[in-house]
Amino acid sequence: MKSLKTIRLGKQRVSFLLDTRASRRTIFVGCMAILAVLISASFGESFINPWHVIQALLGQGDAYNQLLVVDFRLPRILLAAFAGMALAVAGAILQGMIKNPLASPDIIGISAGGSAAVVGFLALFSNNDHVLLVSINWMPLAGFIGAMLVGLLVYVLAWKDGVTSTRLVLIGLGIATFLQAITTMLMIIGPVYVASEVQKWLIGSVSSTDWNEVVIMVPVIAVLLVVTFLIVRHLNVQDFGDDTAMSLGQSVQKMRFGLIVLSACLVGSAISFTGAIGFVGLMAPHIARRLVGSAFGLLIPMSAAIGCFLVVVADIIGRTAFNPIEVPAGVFTAAIGAPYFIYLLFKNPRK
Repeated sequence: MKSLKTIRLGKQRVSFLLDTRASRRTIFVGCMAILAVLISASFGESFINPWHVIQALLGQGDAYNQLLVVDFRLPRILLAAFAGMALAVAGAILQGMIKNPLASPDIIGISAGGSAAVVGFLALFSNNDHVLLVSINWMPLAGFIGAMLVGLLVYVLAWKDGVTSTRLVLIGLGIATFLQAITTMLMIIGPVYVASEVQKWLIGSVSSTDWNEVVIMVPVIAVLLVVTFLIVRHLNVQDFGDDTAMSLGQSVQKMRFGLIVLSACLVGSAISFTGAIGFVGLMAPHIARRLVGSAFGLLIPMSAAIGCFLVVVADIIGRTAFNPIEVPAGVFTAAIGAPYFIYLLFKNPRK
C-alpha cells in the first residue's frame, strides 16, 4: 500500500511499518483536541480571547486572565481531557481483547463497580444526619478500588479453562446490572451525604475540581497510557485467533488478565475524580477504528485523542449552553452514546 512506510531505528535493529495516511489523521484529531482545550479555557462566565488564553498558559498577559485560566478553568479541563483519554483507551483495549464491538467499561461492569463503591462509601461513613464522618478526599480511592475489584471479579467468574470473550461480556453485563441495583438501593435507604452531589457523580461531571485532584490523577493516567501503548501491540496477534497467538509464543490468558487489570486501572483512575462519564469508552474506539483501522499502534492514540475531544466538548456545552445552570458532561455523552449503542445492537445482532 502506498500509505505504508518502513521506519528503521537504531542502525536498523528496530523497524516497523507506519501508515502515513492514518498518522496524519491521528495528528489532525490530536490538534482538534488541543483546540477544544483552548476553546474550553476561553468560555465561562466571562469570555477570554483564545490568544489571551495562550498568553495566560505561558505565564504572560493580564493577571486576571491568568487567575481565571490557570487557577479556575485549567484544572477541570485537564481532568476532562485525561478522563476522556483513559476511558477511550480502556474501551479500545476491551473491544480488542473481547473482539466485540459492544464491549466497554460501562457494559462489562467496571464503571458500575466504581459507582457502587463510591455510594457505598458515602452510605457507610455517613450518620443519620447525613453528615460525612471521614474526609471526602477518600472518595476517589473508594471509586478506584471498586473498579479494580469488579474488573478482577469479572475475570475470575468468567474463567473456565481460560477466559472466552462471550463469557466475559455476559458475566460483565450481569455484574453491572446487579451493581446498578445495589447503587440505587443504597441511595434510597442509606444516609447518603449530599444526595444531589452523589447523583451528579454517578452521571459524570468535572465541576468542583482543583489542582490537588489534577496532581494525583494526571500523572497516574499519563503513566498508564504509556504502558498501554507499549504492551497493547500484542493484541494485534490475537486478532488471528487464540490458537495462532499461542503458536507464536504469546500467553493469551496472562495477556488478557493483564489487559483487564490495565483497563480497570484506567477506568478507576478516571471515574475516581470525574464520576462515571458514560459511553466514551464505547464511542471513541469505534470512531477511531473507522479513521485509522484496527491496528493498535495508531488505534490507541487516536482513541485517546477522540476521547479527550468528546469529554472536553461535552463539558463546554454543559457549562455554557444552559447558563447559569451547569449540566454534567456525562449527560451529553450519554445522550449521544445511548442511541449509538442501539445502532450497534442492530448493526451487529449476532455479537
